[in-house]
Amino acid sequence: MICYNCGATLTHNDFCTNCGADVARYKKIMSLANLCYNRGLEQAHVRDLSGAIESLRQCLKMNKNHVDARNLLGLVYFEIGEYVEALNEWVISKNLRPTKNVADDYIGMLQENPTKLDVYSQAVKKYNQALSYCYQGTLDLAIIQLKKVVSLNPKFVQARQLLALLYIQSEEWESARKELNKCQRTDVGNVLTLRYLAEVSEVLDIDDDVNDTKSKKFIPETVKYTLDNETIIQPMNRESKTLSTVVNIVIGIAIGVAVACLLILPARISAAKEGLDESLKKTNEQLDAKTAEITELSQDLDATKKQNEKLMADLDVYTGEGGAMTAMDSLLEAVELYTENPEAVTGVAEALDNIDADTLSKASENFNNVYNMLMGKIGADVGSEYYDSGIKEYQSEMYEDAIADLTKAYAYDNSNGDALFNLANAYRKSEDSIKAIETYEAVIENFPDTEMATRSQQYINELNGD
Repeated sequence: MICYNCGATLTHNDFCTNCGADVARYKKIMSLANLCYNRGLEQAHVRDLSGAIESLRQCLKMNKNHVDARNLLGLVYFEIGEYVEALNEWVISKNLRPTKNVADDYIGMLQENPTKLDVYSQAVKKYNQALSYCYQGTLDLAIIQLKKVVSLNPKFVQARQLLALLYIQSEEWESARKELNKCQRTDVGNVLTLRYLAEVSEVLDIDDDVNDTKSKKFIPETVKYTLDNETIIQPMNRESKTLSTVVNIVIGIAIGVAVACLLILPARISAAKEGLDESLKKTNEQLDAKTAEITELSQDLDATKKQNEKLMADLDVYTGEGGAMTAMDSLLEAVELYTENPEAVTGVAEALDNIDADTLSKASENFNNVYNMLMGKIGADVGSEYYDSGIKEYQSEMYEDAIADLTKAYAYDNSNGDALFNLANAYRKSEDSIKAIETYEAVIENFPDTEMATRSQQYINELNGD
């Protein structure tokens, strides 16, 4: 035992020989903690797990640093299916004693088997869902969930107790007793299990007594006499005659009923059958007519749906994103901006960006003329702006932004070979070899016999590994 104040080893004295602290009461508390630990260990050996949990908790109240008590408490929790509580105790134990601690083995046992750990987690989630069903009053769903829980984790005592309680609620006493017996095999001293089991046993014992009483046969009064060495038992004549009379009456009634069934019932059964056949025939005819009507309506509905889908598709061509109406609005906006201020090239360019190539290929000649006229007016200026911003982004190693702006720069001014060459360089720097080679080849094709074309060929050779 060590001193709580300085950590020195204590002697038989009531004070610490190192710092002089009074340790008499401290020794008593530590002794009581060890006593509770020993009692919990004994209870765990005889599977009184509830009692062991209580004793070990008392131990930890007096000595929260008792590593052996925490490890044992974790084992007890693990045995009754409460794996979260078990891990909690083992983690605390690991923090208290980082080395040479058996808690490492327990934690490693769970971590090395993630499948089993996932099964435990699913069991806990389903148990919580069952509790939620109980609060909502849907007890049938709760029973189904708890059956899944105990199949995943057979030693989950709390789940079996709740399942037994639900069986008690639905008066399924035998099923409740089976679940409680399984709980008792895991934890023999659980007070809640014992209380439930006492109530169930009381009800089942009462039922057994009632059934025994009902099963007793009535023994008529008899007359006994002895003949030679044998004892003869014979019912009294009066009751025998009465019983014979009752039997004869019952037999006569049975014969009368049988005759009536043989003579009267066949005719009535035949008449009823004919009536049912006629009703069934009419019902089938009505059903066939309804089926034909439903088929015709379904065909009409399908045709209407297809026509509606075609109309919606046609409408989307005109009004949807990239449609003719949207493209026309964008062109008119660009014309209006350019008319109001020819210097506002950025706004005009943004409006023209909303018109894609597919729309231009389907548009009228007048539409394309106006579009090309505006592009000719603003192309060089917009291309220059995008080129300047693209070069700055390239120099700042912002290659994705540089690729976007240099692409627009060349799109607006396809005479700007520097924009195309630097676009290829940006692709190369961003490690997009395929795009880089395609763009270098475009430089060679569009700007032959230039230094840019020569350097482009060199970069293509490098990218191809030549």
